[in-house]
Amino acid sequence: EMSKVVAQPGKGVPEQQEQPQHRIRITLSGTNPRALEKVSAELINRAKAKQAEGKSKIQVKGPVRMPTKVLRITTRKTPCGEGSKTWERFEMRIHKRVVTLTTTHEEVKSITAIEIEPGVDVDVTVVRPRAKTA
Repeated sequence: EMSKVVAQPGKGVPEQQEQPQHRIRITLSGTNPRALEKVSAELINRAKAKQAEGKSKIQVKGPVRMPTKVLRITTRKTPCGEGSKTWERFEMRIHKRVVTLTTTHEEVKSITAIEIEPGVDVDVTVVRPRAKTA
């Protein structure tokens, strides 16, 4: 005879499950470095304020300043090709900051609900944990 195991309601099941911690990488890019610094400082200040409340465990890394991409275009000044051969050089600098947060999904939503400066592109990616190789 097999004995039956009956699960009793409310026993052995935690009432509130702890949400999994995610590593979220926020990449800020734009041509205005002051605006980038302002947005990244705002993100980090909000994360540290949440951490100071003590309700959640948040790890903050950054802002990591990535190398500046310089896009250059060199072109002739004259449209027709006549005259002295004078050249114009144009360049656009793209600055990048990376902020990594390790926290729950809801916390990230509340941290990233900020006013973003015009001209700042925000890219949010969830970093998957690496598979352990034996």
